[in-house]
Amino acid sequence: MVCLASLRRALPLLLRATTTTTPRFLLPRALSGGVGGGAAVDARALLRGHSGWRGLRVAARMMLDSSDSAAAAGQMQPQRRAAGAVACSAQDGGAAGYASGGWAREDGKLKCGYSSFRGKRATMEDFYDVKLTEIDGQAVSLFGVFDGHGGPRAAEYLKENLFENLLKHPEFLTDTKLAISETYQKTDTDFLESESNAFRDDGSTASTAVLVGGHLYVANVGDSRAVVSKAGKAMALSEDHKPNRSDERKRIENAGGVVIWAGTWRVGGVLAMSRAFGNRLLKPFVVAEPEIQEELVNEDLECLVLASDGLWDVVENEEAVSLAKTEDLPESVARKLTEIAYSRGSADNITCIVVQFHHDKTE
Repeated sequence: MVCLASLRRALPLLLRATTTTTPRFLLPRALSGGVGGGAAVDARALLRGHSGWRGLRVAARMMLDSSDSAAAAGQMQPQRRAAGAVACSAQDGGAAGYASGGWAREDGKLKCGYSSFRGKRATMEDFYDVKLTEIDGQAVSLFGVFDGHGGPRAAEYLKENLFENLLKHPEFLTDTKLAISETYQKTDTDFLESESNAFRDDGSTASTAVLVGGHLYVANVGDSRAVVSKAGKAMALSEDHKPNRSDERKRIENAGGVVIWAGTWRVGGVLAMSRAFGNRLLKPFVVAEPEIQEELVNEDLECLVLASDGLWDVVENEEAVSLAKTEDLPESVARKLTEIAYSRGSADNITCIVVQFHHDKTE
């Protein structure tokens, strides 16, 4: 996604971003990873040594730490506790750069599966994160795909920090859209601050879905994508942030930047997306402000697919959700989608998360 030669030529034209020091908060993750360093899940110790395509059945509660101190944030934090879920069939491809797994909520209303594959790339820069918890009696689920460029550090930072920061936001339950928007931008600032002395300029997309009670919030930065099946039809809940989008081009040019054709449309002739985390040298033209869509979770909402562009480059929205509706296990869907994208010649890392909603279960 980044042309280094163009970056060197464009350096005199680019503005460096100013960042502020803000506290960062870390919590144990429920189910997250990037297969560049092997799959990472709560049962990670159980998975070591299991390579290739061999499956390992695990049954574990996914726990989130509820003992965090609220003092660092300067406010009382909502009470968090573990929510019922059963993890199943996690797989780690080790050196092959492949990982997959899934879980189901104990009440049967939600199933999730993921698959992440290095593909034809020499390195893995995709990461993902899945969390299931409960805050003040409200069920909360979080899903994210992070596609790095220029290196893995930005994507890995998002995996480790984005959802933890969001869950600590004081308005998370009362104004979820505001909390998501502010957390995205704060986390971007935090990452830039953490990398201030590094001779790097990593960046990352973020496609996330946050389920709070009966509301689904999808937030996007970059060209990863979220698609749902609603009343039998595929519907994208995010629009790729490309520099040649008329509104994005206007925003970039108003900020003093330029959009240049260099094999494809690029910000400053460098980056083939108009929004991203990181990419210090392209601030303030490339921003981490998310576009957010809200959907009511009712009987019309059947499934959700989040994926990096390694999938969407070769798989249509309709095809992805159609497969998600025909398979019982979302992990099987995620694996098949990954395999389809690879067989069709996707040249990128491929990561996807599939969520199935089941509305016929009793409380």
